[in-house]
Amino acid sequence: MKVLDLSQDFSMHTPAFASYTGPSIKWVKRLAFDRAGGQEITTTLHVSTHLDAPAHFLSGGKFIGDLPLDWLIGPACVVDLERMGIGDYDLYGPPHFERWERDTGLRIERDDILVIHTGYHRYYPENWADGRAAVDETRYFIRHPGPTREFADWVLARGVRWLAVDAGSADHPMNTVIRRLRADEAGLAEQKLGRSLDEIFPLADYQVMHTELFPHDVIHIENLGGEIDKVLDSKVTFGCFPWRFQGGEAALCRAVVFLE
Repeated sequence: MKVLDLSQDFSMHTPAFASYTGPSIKWVKRLAFDRAGGQEITTTLHVSTHLDAPAHFLSGGKFIGDLPLDWLIGPACVVDLERMGIGDYDLYGPPHFERWERDTGLRIERDDILVIHTGYHRYYPENWADGRAAVDETRYFIRHPGPTREFADWVLARGVRWLAVDAGSADHPMNTVIRRLRADEAGLAEQKLGRSLDEIFPLADYQVMHTELFPHDVIHIENLGGEIDKVLDSKVTFGCFPWRFQGGEAALCRAVVFLE
């Protein structure tokens, strides 16, 4: 069996999502003085490759420690949206995934995990699999494509188990706090999309991939990457391995594909 790592690196330089604090890492023991090395880490959880639990957006929702390991491993469809020309600020929805089924002859079945490849993982500062030549933190967090409200509805109707995406958020960046923090980029997004962001993302749909899906335990990994390009447009066995974090609303995780 071959194992591919779809996780991004984690280090003191790993950027956190907008308004979250990134990692602080320091040595508290040194080998020369204590005969052992020891480190202390302080960080929020929405950094690097991580899994959101329902409790991240749902009062009374499940925590990371409540998620069974066998539920976090299963058949997954790896959908390559980059091949379809999806780019900066673009929207994706059910037609893209139904086109993928027609093009590949594969089907996103009920209880499948859905892995979404936008290609934006290569802009992440912690991308390790294909070098750092393309790193662009602004493009990664602010301009990546994202889903429509119709896509969230479709995910529930199809019975998708949970999702993973190689971008800074499972939601479109202009359907997050980024829209307020970067009004200049919001204007550019409206120019690209040809419509008002208020029309595309009304207040009731704010962060719809979190608010609509998490009550159904349809959660997601964000900041996927690593060797994802090796399994595009295929159906694989995919697994997510966070620690048994009781009371945790999210957790850093290792995301892997198992190939026979």
